[in-house]
Amino acid sequence: MTSESTTTPDKTEDSTVESTEPESALETARRQLHQAASHLDIDQNIVERLKHPMKVHEVTVPIERDDGTVDVFTGYRAQHDSVRGPYKGGLRYHPEVTQAECVGLGMWMTWKCAVMDLPFGGAKGGVAVNPKELSSGEKERLTRRFAQEIRDVIGPNRDIPAPDMGTDPQTMAWLMDAYSMQEGETTPGVVTGKPPVVGGSEGREEAPGRSVAIITKRACEYYNSDLNGTTVAVQGYGSVGANAARLLDEWGATVIAISDVNGTMYDPEGIDTAAVPSHDEEPEAVTKYADDVISNDELFTLDVDVLIPAALGNVITEANADAIAADLVVEGANGPTTSSASAILADRDIPVIPDILANAGGVTVSYFEWLQDINRRSWSLERVNDELETEMQAAWEAVRTEFEQRDVTWRDAAYIVALSRIAKAHEARGLWP
Repeated sequence: MTSESTTTPDKTEDSTVESTEPESALETARRQLHQAASHLDIDQNIVERLKHPMKVHEVTVPIERDDGTVDVFTGYRAQHDSVRGPYKGGLRYHPEVTQAECVGLGMWMTWKCAVMDLPFGGAKGGVAVNPKELSSGEKERLTRRFAQEIRDVIGPNRDIPAPDMGTDPQTMAWLMDAYSMQEGETTPGVVTGKPPVVGGSEGREEAPGRSVAIITKRACEYYNSDLNGTTVAVQGYGSVGANAARLLDEWGATVIAISDVNGTMYDPEGIDTAAVPSHDEEPEAVTKYADDVISNDELFTLDVDVLIPAALGNVITEANADAIAADLVVEGANGPTTSSASAILADRDIPVIPDILANAGGVTVSYFEWLQDINRRSWSLERVNDELETEMQAAWEAVRTEFEQRDVTWRDAAYIVALSRIAKAHEARGLWP
């Protein structure tokens, strides 16, 4: 699911922006649950249980500002389901964080972890604050106080937060340190997305973009399209968009359009993606390096083989879905396609590979990071990438099987895979009296 700019959100484990349509994150999550359940023969009591979070924690987070005044913020941690393992999901700092949003996004994390067959459940949390209005010191104090307020409900075997909108590896390092100081021992596995020097994993930042590229390659193969010469347009040139574009470029695809908030670089002969800085390397630099600039709206109408929306949510809508000219859409951001647009693209026979599969590299490498922390043994970047390739291939095959056997959309197939695994776990464990 991604956010405060066109590029920052795609660095996260799961950072879907708030919907611009009437349907809330919670309503969307419940609709997706019922849609998947309609294709499966499962106990409706399990579906009823999954409509609700296990727990929702609301805390008060007071901090002293640099000028000596005290401000009080509200924080949340929604824990949706842990039948398959500890809760897992991001922590965001954003002024519009709400309890209901955290519940809905926590549900989405449950589905994402299940489609990847990771031993995690779903959670989401954050603080209702504008991080751009905080100094570095204020953000650190906020993080440490928030860590203290939720300390009893998180832990390496209970609930493992990660970066999201408005948070980053440094935020996770502060949170890990605060938790560890209170526990009396260094506990790196309490969060993922940390800097490698304090237990983070190599390849974590690049993982969502890498998984998008891997799944794009698999999808092209499935539709009998040679990646060599395949034309690609990428909306958003942050961590996900840039890493996906550069890998696809390296693998032989022709990336003809990339964008940031200021516009779209367009070159029908192909862009040297390595020569264009990502948002992390030089914010909002795409158009500075472009000879030909088109509008961001025009990017969606380009006649390309693959369109990768990799920035904001809700960018493919009922208003522009009829103008999409790509043969295939691979969702790099979380929630880039509205439900009405999804229906239009399905009617037009344009396949859409969903976010919970395509960009799941972030939470998958977070799982690898958690394993490394627990075992106190780090992995090489080569091993991380090899393991990610294996996990993405397995998830692709599981979703492809459901797609072919049930004659559903790729999105429905992914949710069917996720729900079937969650339902089987609930059936095996039963209901505590």
